[in-house]
Amino acid sequence: MSQVKAALHKIRDSVPGISSRKKAQLNDKLPDHRSPAESPVRGGDEKDVQQRLQSKEKLTDDISDSDSEHHDRSHPKDLNDFLRDNTDPPEIRKHYGKLPLMQSVPPSRADHERAEKWWHLRDMTPEKAGQEVVFRGRIHVIRQMSSKLAFIVFREGITTIQGVLRAKEGGVSENMVRFAEHMRPGTLVLAKGLLKQAEQRVKLTSIHDVEIELVDLHIETARTVPVPFSVYEAEQASKDHTISDRVRLSNRILDLRTPTSQGIFRVQSSVCRFFREYLDEQHFIEIHTPKLQGGATEGGSEVFKLNYFGRPAFLAQSPQLAKQMCIASDFQQVYEVGPVFRAENSNTPRHLTEYTGLDIEMVIDTHYHEAMHTIDACLKHIFKRLYEKNRAEIDILKHHFPHEDLIWHEETVRITFAEGARLLSESGWKNDDGSPQSEYEDLSTRAERELGRLVKEKYNTDYYILDKFPASARPFYTMPDAENSKLTNSFDFMIRGQEVLSGGQRIHDYQMLKTNIENSGMDPETLQEYLDGFAYVAPPHAGAGIGLERLVSLFLELGNLRYASLFPRDPRSFPQAPASELRHPEDTTLTRKQGYLQPLENLVANYGDATNTSFMDERYRIWRDDKTGAAVAYTPVHGRAICAGNPLCDPRQYADVAAAFIAWLHEQKRLKPIWVLIGSPFEEVLGTRFGFRTFSASIEQRVDLERNVHLQVDKEVERKIRHAKNEGVDVTDYGNKIPDETKNAVDQRIKDWQSGRKGEQVHLSDITPWVDQSHRQYFVATDKDGKVHSMVVLAQLSIQHGVQVKWALDFPGATNGVVEMTVQEALKAAANAGNKEATFGGGAAPELKVGHHVGHAKAATLSKTYQSLAARFHVENKSGFRAKFNTWNDNTYMAYPAKGLGQKGIRAIVDFFREDDGSGAPV
Repeated sequence: MSQVKAALHKIRDSVPGISSRKKAQLNDKLPDHRSPAESPVRGGDEKDVQQRLQSKEKLTDDISDSDSEHHDRSHPKDLNDFLRDNTDPPEIRKHYGKLPLMQSVPPSRADHERAEKWWHLRDMTPEKAGQEVVFRGRIHVIRQMSSKLAFIVFREGITTIQGVLRAKEGGVSENMVRFAEHMRPGTLVLAKGLLKQAEQRVKLTSIHDVEIELVDLHIETARTVPVPFSVYEAEQASKDHTISDRVRLSNRILDLRTPTSQGIFRVQSSVCRFFREYLDEQHFIEIHTPKLQGGATEGGSEVFKLNYFGRPAFLAQSPQLAKQMCIASDFQQVYEVGPVFRAENSNTPRHLTEYTGLDIEMVIDTHYHEAMHTIDACLKHIFKRLYEKNRAEIDILKHHFPHEDLIWHEETVRITFAEGARLLSESGWKNDDGSPQSEYEDLSTRAERELGRLVKEKYNTDYYILDKFPASARPFYTMPDAENSKLTNSFDFMIRGQEVLSGGQRIHDYQMLKTNIENSGMDPETLQEYLDGFAYVAPPHAGAGIGLERLVSLFLELGNLRYASLFPRDPRSFPQAPASELRHPEDTTLTRKQGYLQPLENLVANYGDATNTSFMDERYRIWRDDKTGAAVAYTPVHGRAICAGNPLCDPRQYADVAAAFIAWLHEQKRLKPIWVLIGSPFEEVLGTRFGFRTFSASIEQRVDLERNVHLQVDKEVERKIRHAKNEGVDVTDYGNKIPDETKNAVDQRIKDWQSGRKGEQVHLSDITPWVDQSHRQYFVATDKDGKVHSMVVLAQLSIQHGVQVKWALDFPGATNGVVEMTVQEALKAAANAGNKEATFGGGAAPELKVGHHVGHAKAATLSKTYQSLAARFHVENKSGFRAKFNTWNDNTYMAYPAKGLGQKGIRAIVDFFREDDGSGAPV
């Protein structure tokens, strides 16, 4: 087939008067004659993959080591079509293309080794114009202007510069300009060119005055998988087109590449450097305290417990105890930069379960304000130095996180906690319960912010100190005020209305400290090593702890603390791994056997939800992954591939399998995917990893069998079931083996039922009850004369989802209540078999719910369309019947790529679900 395509290329190239650009367009329209074996993408239609695996992988088992270099010719080298079919002569081709893998083994890349100094983009200044530059950079964005001109923006860290790729006789060819079209953003390249003055100011790059006239351009590492957003898109995001926090943080590596994130962590690095710089000048000693402790640092339940060789241990809530032990050891003044762990189940923009603490502890002579003034001077040193040394990063950050420079006074504003409480009360502020702020109770987050606003209004400062905190708001080791035991010698430092530092004087008296530990409900024996320091006599001392991420977040007004954490940890980190228990362990997609493709029916029983049981229907085509054996069902409709349900694979493989399927669908079928009726975990993958737009207009109606809710029906349903029983109708459980005589009777009744249906119907699969009987369970209701009144078919799903009421049919002339009785008997049997859950499958949602990347205007349009279709097809009818068995609703989603829906896509979805051939739909 490849010879046919080559011949077509030759004919095309021989036609006179056609430009290279036009030839390129013709090339894109040439039919793709490659067989699945020649395709560089994974997977294919089920039969093709099955044959390929059996032939290729069986041969692998028989091949000898000496023949291995000739083996596996079915997969070509990882070169794109353009490079393979290129007609430029070798002397031109050497200036562009793909480099071999860099493995530090010369001379394989001798032409590209550092024969001369490589340049950093930041060093390309106007004074150096006229020099030849060799550099490595990422592709930021490409603007293809014509067949002879392309502008390529390169990125290194936070620096971007424009490269100009211009075709000219004897140099850069038109094919080399076209080569730029094949490079995706994020690709790493090695390039060479002439640095020159820009013809006009380049606005979209950080370097405005110079650009690079490119002569060499080689891909070092190409991006081959789809991404939810590019760095360029992230930086260009506006109010009308934003990338959500969830998507950014779920794809942290991409987000960290942005100049915005790079700027944040350059500022954070400087904070630590200036913190150390100031304290080193004050003769402090940097320490490194253990993070495994035998007791909680501050008491309470906000601590991570560990099993330490059979003994209890905790992750340190702070280095507090170790810092004080160093003071008791006569270290005089210490500081640390290190991790802090808090088991707070708070999913807010201002809380993390792990953060970096900047901690200080020091001996005091006569008053704890000595420490307060030292810490104050340290913070103001950090602020001043940041504006001196990091002004460029701060100005970049203001584009995405608009804020004013921090305002502070030479003499820091300091008010007592009681004064702050009075300031709030005098302004008329009230707590959530309507009460004024007490002088002896801690401030809520809302109260903190309001107080910050009032202080800014009164003193014109973003930075102030709140002194003399109430004892109820401080840990056990805090020294009480000598004149009022309800207060403590402690303080908070506030930035932009939020606390960024807590500190104060520590109790250094052994007996007082021990009593406070006991009063806090802690066991002094677990802190004996700590207490020994005070029994052996410790000097008066004070200190503080600063949250690095919070300091950076408030200084830059990031809004969400997670942006100041490299890889943020919160209560939602480390999602629980899905259960590994499978109905068919031998058919896992985690380890596919050589030469073997797992039966589709077994994959449904291992990983399936309600929609997946429709995969066996003839209307679906099945794509199989030759790497894992995973399956995706799709139906081509109007240029779209309507994909119903989650991929059949281990959920941990969703991203990898989806990427392979999407690539194959584009390469081999030229179809855009639209997923329907998918669960939340897969919707999250498509939304965050692939940038798909998602919304929910449907629900999965599930039943909690473990709590027997299917038995707790209302009186009307009970009455109907009693009526059916009184009429002499009985339900038989046939298991998965139903007699031919009964099958024939049921088939006839299905025909009777179908012939009586009227109007347009919505369906996902045809009525085919005898498919995959090994994973089905049949319940048939008959009267004493043998007449079939009702049938319910249960289908096995993954162990997590239990079973599906695949079909629940009451036939013409059936006794009233018989279908309710049959369904309840089926659910009883499912519960008795150990299933914890059952599902009726998809139903209509009461309203449309927005997921990822769908704006308000788009949501309004989709909602209007949904309501129209719901009314047209009466999709709410099924939901009413199912609710009789106390179902609960689990949202399912629709997902599509950007520009993948439109009117054509909506029509494809409608036609996919519309029943126009008289076949039936489940209840």
